[in-house]
This record gives sequence, structure tokens and C-alpha cells, in this order.
Amino acid sequence: MELGFHLPIFDIDGGTSAIAGELARVGAAAEEAGATWLSFMDHYFQIEPTGLPAESNMLEGYTTLGYLAAHTSRIDLGLLVTGVTYRHPGLLAKIVTTLDVLSGGRAVLGIGAAWYEREHRGMGVPFPSIAERFERLEETLRICGQMWDPADNGPFEGKHYQLAETLCSPQPINRPKVLIGGGGERKTLRLVAQYGDACNLFGSSPEDVAHKLDVLRRHCDDLGRDYDAIRKTVLANNPRPTPETRDEFVRSMEGYAKLGVQAAIVTPTTGSPAAWIEGMAPAVPQLAELG
Repeated sequence: MELGFHLPIFDIDGGTSAIAGELARVGAAAEEAGATWLSFMDHYFQIEPTGLPAESNMLEGYTTLGYLAAHTSRIDLGLLVTGVTYRHPGLLAKIVTTLDVLSGGRAVLGIGAAWYEREHRGMGVPFPSIAERFERLEETLRICGQMWDPADNGPFEGKHYQLAETLCSPQPINRPKVLIGGGGERKTLRLVAQYGDACNLFGSSPEDVAHKLDVLRRHCDDLGRDYDAIRKTVLANNPRPTPETRDEFVRSMEGYAKLGVQAAIVTPTTGSPAAWIEGMAPAVPQLAELG
């Protein structure tokens, strides 16, 4: 099992002027630890699950990933997860392509249907029904696939999006893997089975994740997709680990490893996420021993 780091909090010791330097140290610490994933949220207001008010610091995700691309050399970079409502899919494909080119082929498209209504209203972004958001998500996945196909620069005609051309030049160095976040059994996991290279599930318990993976397997069977070709990841925050509880955290991941989960993603919570990551680094070889 691999370890990844996800940073949802930008309230950094030293204030706003310290954020850039701390994030550079985060990238170095994550790679030194041997982690394989580094991500941020796709939000503009802070979200309630962090326990912080909406007014807390929040950076735009893809700009932040571009900065980290220049301060890392090996780790995969993505958002967990891009909200489908925030960017036109043709532009999103170009943004992720740019990240891939400038990072040397390390971009991952983490994407989902979006949910934070207050943020949409506050920023003036339309917030359609959940049914429409999932329709837009599927069209976006199809558009990105077409944009990343150098043999198909033709039009795209969908219900919500119409593109006269799907030209994307340069093409990504490595076609970005698509990670679809969420555990919705009827829609989200079907989209994983049809379009995803990876899924990200909440690590609520091994029993819950086992059920979600069984649902994913059934969708794969229905669609003729190889279940084993899909990378399985969990957001492992139940409970949220700390450097002090690192060994307990590793033991708690054993049940997920037995299910075939390939990566556990954890979130720093302190004012110095780089120091937190350094404290978690010994978990990387311990997790690798789980399989």
C-alpha cells in the first residue's frame, strides 16, 4: 500500500506570506518520504468538514498544483477532486494538459460532481441539480478523453456542452489518469467503471469500502470493464492519523490492503504541514509491507 498526502488547509504558521515557502517544503517532504500522491481541494471557500470557517485561507487548486510542479520531480499531482461545475470541460482538459507538460507527465485528473452550494452562490457559479451535475460530469469525462486523443480533433455534441473542435496541442506527456471521487453506488461508481482509471472512497471502515468495491465490481461486470485495472484509493481520516498515532494508523490500514486498496491518502492539520508530513514519513515503508 502507498501513502499520499492531501492538503485542505492553508492557515499556515507565519501567515499569508509564509504559505508559498511552506508549500515548497511540503513538496520536498512528501517526495523525501516516498509518498506517491500530493493533492489539494478544488474549493474557493473553506469547507465545513475541516472544522474551519468559510473565511479561512483557501488557494485556487490548479494554480497551486502548477507551483508544486516546479517544486517536485516525482510525485503525482492532482485535485481531490475537481468540481465539474467550475470550469468548461474543454478548458479543464487544457489546464490539466498544461500541468502534465510542466510537471513532466505527473498530472492526474481527480474529478467529481461538485457539492458546495454556498461556494457556488457566493462566487456566482451556477449550481444545477444533482442530476444535471452528473450529466455534465459524464460529458466532461468524454470531452477530456476526446481532447487527449491526438487522432480526434473533431467536434463534440452533448446535451450540455458543444465543442466545434477538440484540438489540444501539445498533447499531455502522459495521458492523465482519471480519478473519480465519491462512493455513490448508482451514478459515481458506474462512471468509475466506465471512464475511471482510479476511484477514491471515504475510508469509513473496511466493511463499508468492501461494499463499495463490490458495487464497483458489478458495474465493471455489466460494462465489460476489467475491475483489476482500476486503482483503488481511500481517504483515510477515520480517525484522522497523526505522527503520534502513526503505528496505530498503519495497523488500521491492514483491512483495506486486504481488499486491494492500493493507496491511503491522509491530511495534515497543523500549521506546518511539512513538519507533519515529515512525522508521518516512517509510515511509508510500513504500509508497503501490507501489500
